[in-house]
Amino acid sequence: MDIAVTRLAGKETEDAARCLAFGHHCYAVAPLMAEIRQDLVASFVDSVEHNRYDCLFFSSALPAQIIGPRLSRWPRVVAIGPQTAKTLRHFGIECEILPRYYSSAFVPHLGEWIQGKRIGIPRADVPNPDLIGAIRTAGGIPEEIRVYSLIPTGKELDLGKAEAVLFTSAMSFEQAIWKNRTGLLVMAIGESTASAMRRAGVVPDVIGDGSLDGTLSALNACLAEKSGRVGIL
Repeated sequence: MDIAVTRLAGKETEDAARCLAFGHHCYAVAPLMAEIRQDLVASFVDSVEHNRYDCLFFSSALPAQIIGPRLSRWPRVVAIGPQTAKTLRHFGIECEILPRYYSSAFVPHLGEWIQGKRIGIPRADVPNPDLIGAIRTAGGIPEEIRVYSLIPTGKELDLGKAEAVLFTSAMSFEQAIWKNRTGLLVMAIGESTASAMRRAGVVPDVIGDGSLDGTLSALNACLAEKSGRVGIL
């Protein structure tokens, strides 16, 4: 299949090779672009270097890419998923990966250890009150640093040659300008994105586990099931 994958404008990824491994082709479409706040990046890096935090939580690969090469030391580090972890490890930063690739899994992953710990969270300028509330309820001290903003591109997604479209975040779906059509397979990378789609009246055909590989695996399972049903008929 030809799959249009929502990615930030101008950000290169390994999507093509990863899709090919599952038997598909893909190309990037950009409903959003990132505007980096260099002052906040510098301030956050300085705080890490001065041992302000007991733990860092990277909830996407972009802040890992921005901040990783600037760090010479770090405390306990947690990545939301495998791609974010891969980015951090590229810069020599060993990290843990959440068992479920959702921010809601962060506090359960840390367990009682979180009590009294200061958690540094470099992320987009998108509120996540559930995460902050969960950390506080568990006795942790969250410090959210919004090191970049997500700005809608205002351009309609190019889905002309796509057989499927994969929305990689709730915001990428909510801010996308696109046209659904008969035969277009609509996919959500995870349950949070799927929930945003359902609220807008769009029922996802495929829901992943929060990762690209997991979504492609779910896509292949869906296609195999459809093929089997056709064979029975």
